[in-house]
Amino acid sequence: MSDWKKPRRFERNLVVIGGGAAGLVTAYIAAAVKAKVTLIEKHRMGGDCLNTGCVPSKALIRSAKFLSQLARAKEFGIREARAEFDFADVMERVQRVVRTVEPHDSIERYTGLGVEVIEGAAKLVSPWEVEVVRHDGATQRLTTRSIVIAAGGRPFVPPVPGLDAVGYLTSDTVWELRELPRRLLVLGGGPIGSELAQAFARFGAQVTQIQQGPRILNREDPEVSELVSRRFRAEGIDVRTGHKAKQFVVENGEKILIAEHAGGDVRIPFDAVLLAVGRVANLQGYGLEELGVKTSRTIETNAFLQTNYPNIYAAGDVAGPFQFTHTAAHQAWYAAVNALFDPFKKFRVDYSVIPWATFVDPEVARVGLNEQEAKEQGIAYEVSRYDLDDLDRAIVDGETRGFVKVLTVPGRDKILGVTLVGEHAGDLIAEFVLAMKHGIGLNKILGTLHIYPTLAEANKYAAGVWKKAHAPQTLLRWVERFHAWRLR
Repeated sequence: MSDWKKPRRFERNLVVIGGGAAGLVTAYIAAAVKAKVTLIEKHRMGGDCLNTGCVPSKALIRSAKFLSQLARAKEFGIREARAEFDFADVMERVQRVVRTVEPHDSIERYTGLGVEVIEGAAKLVSPWEVEVVRHDGATQRLTTRSIVIAAGGRPFVPPVPGLDAVGYLTSDTVWELRELPRRLLVLGGGPIGSELAQAFARFGAQVTQIQQGPRILNREDPEVSELVSRRFRAEGIDVRTGHKAKQFVVENGEKILIAEHAGGDVRIPFDAVLLAVGRVANLQGYGLEELGVKTSRTIETNAFLQTNYPNIYAAGDVAGPFQFTHTAAHQAWYAAVNALFDPFKKFRVDYSVIPWATFVDPEVARVGLNEQEAKEQGIAYEVSRYDLDDLDRAIVDGETRGFVKVLTVPGRDKILGVTLVGEHAGDLIAEFVLAMKHGIGLNKILGTLHIYPTLAEANKYAAGVWKKAHAPQTLLRWVERFHAWRLR
């Protein structure tokens, strides 16, 4: 930092670059502790989550699920149920949902909280100065004691020959659709690709999902991937694993993907292609390289979220290693507090208990280790599994696909990780997140009263599976003799 001239005084305690989840929470915390904070956003407040990610995708998934439930009417004793819909109306409903949530992330709300919000493009010009080109063309230079970079990420566009010629959709642009593609090709078998593949199939598109690896949702255990794949195929999705996109061509007006599979080429015709092969951090265009902030795939940070400049921090997708809204918000607390109170007090980011969910049907939620990771890391574990087809509420609701699988330390009830597959898995996992965060074992979950009949009882029954496997056999034999003696 000695290469730069430090201002004699600062106009602000903190400048935050980016108005997505990480930036909003950082600014909120700074304002709450009475710091002078400026938030700069060049596009739309709320970032990807509000505008092109979590909110619109879950709104689309909800409409698609309604249609899927109608298709199952006979399971529920209803002779016939059908719906007429226009895909354009569905997409308009998605935008209404976004507009309804929008005030939570608005300029007006944050201004009311005490945050100065500037709409414009930010650029780092020194470790303590940020230049902003406002939307009206005016330029302003801000001085600040600390900076938090929360510039987010964007969909990765793979360098496949011919892609530009056929045109493509991403999780950023798919929301502009108002006409349902007849044949949709989804490139990618991760959470985003899987969620959107199922949703579009439920609206009636012929969906082909292409995954280069041997299975979709490959971060989950193989049995999870298999369960979801079976459900997808039952709903008419053509799931093709082991296919590598090689080239896109247009022949006689028809769009075709040429994919490599099993040593040969496969031709897959389509009308629209959705790219869902991951996201990359936004690292260009706002002065990182000129300032010398170290980057690799993300901005490099230490355990306190500091960059190689100790007063410049990064949080959210631009910092990694996770790309979830809730982890961006989690990092934001550390970035804000460390930026405002270092060197008097600072905290290492706690990544020990990170949950996530993939909102396919059935939902997949996880916290901590799964079996795949435990084996890769050589960590000893025991498994306690409870299948939902035994749960009364799941039977009543007709939602018996799935299970609760808990990994524990051998011989102890300490939880190493949980995989939960089933209806509302993303909600049910919260009990295990709390347990792992605060060191609560399965014995205490088993001893906690759960309402009957609810899906949450599955968590208790999974704990019961562990307890049964670890029943004190010597004590039980003694008790058996005691009861026999009392019969005399």
